[in-house]
Amino acid sequence: MQDVAPERAHPQTPAPRDRLRLMLAQMRSTTTHAGNVATLGPLARRAADEGCAMLCLPEVAGLMNRDEHAARAQVTDEARDPWLAACREAAARHGLWLHAGSSPVLGPDGRFLNRAWMVDPGGEVVARYDKIHLFDVYLGDGEARLESARFAPGAEAVLAPTPWGPMGMTICYDLRFPHLYRMLARAGARLIFAPAAFTVPTGRAHWEVLIRARAIENGAFMVCPAQTGRHDDGRETWGHALAVDPWGAVLADLGFEEGAAVVEIDLTDSETARAKVPSLANERDFAGPLPGQSHVAPPSSSAAASAIARR
Repeated sequence: MQDVAPERAHPQTPAPRDRLRLMLAQMRSTTTHAGNVATLGPLARRAADEGCAMLCLPEVAGLMNRDEHAARAQVTDEARDPWLAACREAAARHGLWLHAGSSPVLGPDGRFLNRAWMVDPGGEVVARYDKIHLFDVYLGDGEARLESARFAPGAEAVLAPTPWGPMGMTICYDLRFPHLYRMLARAGARLIFAPAAFTVPTGRAHWEVLIRARAIENGAFMVCPAQTGRHDDGRETWGHALAVDPWGAVLADLGFEEGAAVVEIDLTDSETARAKVPSLANERDFAGPLPGQSHVAPPSSSAAASAIARR
């Protein structure tokens, strides 16, 4: 196969910006698009008023409804989705980059897709990501969460093009699959989004640990808007929307309340962290066992010689 030549950079392409002022949001989404659109407007206005270039929203920001019949009555394909339409209008009205969190849309096979979008200040969608890893878990005491009962998985890792360079897009349960974050970091992401709606048991035990680990091991900022509190459909979410720097320091933690925080980011901190601990550069290919197989390393020559001598 012939090698594909690298695409030449356009001579007028500006270097990525390094300073980013963003707003990290925490919501308690409702069971209707209209209720959540009503929350979006004030958040976008506040982000613009506080000089932010970007607003970041949580998972299922557009619609949180676990009632199958009620959800089916509201979820549409992307072209008719009222949440995305409202996000595009808000981005254009306020001149913001808007990570629209995620919202369910109807997929081609009739199942839902948990889809996130990046919208530019002109109101155009520049990237979309369908959640790859679905939350199928068994938490004990008969509690099970089976996202795959209604949702189809995505199949592609996505970078959103922005003036600050490519940014990685992930959602919630993806946090437990570190190879996805490594792929995004190796492809150039200095910042990765993980909007979420963590349960209280998993949030209390794992949320901050997972986010800080993904930041540290990849030398990347993690921006993780969250759902919080008891929702109209009966679910309860953990909150604690987080922004974490590439060294693992928490820049913002929104606790349990709805609200937002302004976060100042210097993306050169990613290069600094990767220079101090160059885990991306030091990564190596290695052989190992296949699933279901044991793998015993052969003895070293000195160990083998000692074994022969003892016979």
